[in-house]
Amino acid sequence: MMLALIVAVQIGSKAFTESVIVAEIAAQLERDAGIAAQHRRELGGSRILWNALLAGEIDAYPDYTGTLAQELLPGDVAGLPERLARRGVVMSRSLGFSDSYAVGMKRETAARLGIRRISDLVRHPQLRLGFSNEFMERKDGWPALRAAYGLPQRDARGIDHDLAYRALADGAIAATDLYSTDAEIEAYDLVVLEDDRRFFPEYEAVLLWRKDLAAPAVGALRRLEGRITARQMIELNARVKLRHDTEARAAADFLAGNLGVRGEVRSEGRAARILARTAEHVQLVAVSLIAAVVLAVPLGILAARRPRAGQALLATVGLVQTIPSLALLVFMIPLLGIGAKPAIAALFLYSLLPIVRNTAAGLAGIAPEIRDSAEALGLPRGARLRLVELPMASPSILAGIQTAAVINVGTATLGALIGAGGYGQPILTGIRLADLGLILEGAVPAALLALAAQGLFELLGLVIVPRGLRL
Repeated sequence: MMLALIVAVQIGSKAFTESVIVAEIAAQLERDAGIAAQHRRELGGSRILWNALLAGEIDAYPDYTGTLAQELLPGDVAGLPERLARRGVVMSRSLGFSDSYAVGMKRETAARLGIRRISDLVRHPQLRLGFSNEFMERKDGWPALRAAYGLPQRDARGIDHDLAYRALADGAIAATDLYSTDAEIEAYDLVVLEDDRRFFPEYEAVLLWRKDLAAPAVGALRRLEGRITARQMIELNARVKLRHDTEARAAADFLAGNLGVRGEVRSEGRAARILARTAEHVQLVAVSLIAAVVLAVPLGILAARRPRAGQALLATVGLVQTIPSLALLVFMIPLLGIGAKPAIAALFLYSLLPIVRNTAAGLAGIAPEIRDSAEALGLPRGARLRLVELPMASPSILAGIQTAAVINVGTATLGALIGAGGYGQPILTGIRLADLGLILEGAVPAALLALAAQGLFELLGLVIVPRGLRL
């Protein structure tokens, strides 16, 4: 292994186990070549990774030819290299395996109903179907599949891919979409229905990277071409998802056994992980909250002094609250990319309403005689605001900031979906791996941080709120 690190490479992965493993293998290959590589884990779906690659926020990530040809650059698979080149992107040769979409059922259910092919589902309109959320929207997903086979089921529900297997086992759904290299197919004794109309294209696993990536980094990535068989990928998935090994360890063992690469895998303790996630989470909440206070308090003062304009202002900031948090995060990606910036921007917008509303309400609730007394003393308008009105409204203003802080602590967990880190990272990973310990590793500290934020503002109230108002 080379000792000098010659270039930094950012490798992204999608929010499912196989993508994380392959990206981890690629990152370890880069490090073996003496290249500083960072694996940015579980950044979301295909579109998010693709846009991040084009924007230069990541340098490479694993994808599939079917996804590229169907979703990102529509057209025939043979012409993919040329279409990618026009966007400044290079595609590797196949990594050696195909991970195609399929539809699966419990073997017992399929045998009882006599279902062997996807077309057999037409005879069972009563069956409840559940598909991964991405599959529900893809061009090669549920709407096109239903049209191609003339399926009568109209109420298929969206569900997280990893949770769908548990829903199958529990009988909550009868069929779902599978990846052909999923270890759960064998573990849950599922049958893959024959795609008798050949609807699904081939999904050869490949690596994508930016055309301007340094030659040594490209050379490290190309070492993976044709080196992973479907059986090996299934086994790697099984190690992580069923036997709860880490992606880093599974990747290292694969490289040692197949490419003679022996790298060091650092095992981070739970306390160290929680500490790191706490720092990330506090940063997201603190930066967004401080920015919101700087803007929202003046806006609340304006809303109190000009009631008509205030109504429009409150309606505007209230409109932001109606946007689902995940949608707002996605809206921010084209403007700010992935990572902490879009998460902070979204949290900032969500913080505005409680602070603006409570500031305006606190100022509007001051008794007129108090204002008149301050004016009779000859205090200028600015002095009245600073010395009388804001102190009188401070309990309400502080309550609004406290509410925004507690809301932000919870909402910030979604930032992990776009690479912002924080407590959402172990929660998402825990859901993906069905690991309750990891879920609690994020959920419990998040709850404690929310309580700590609430307690902090109670203490601040003892300092900021005038004693007479506290009594």
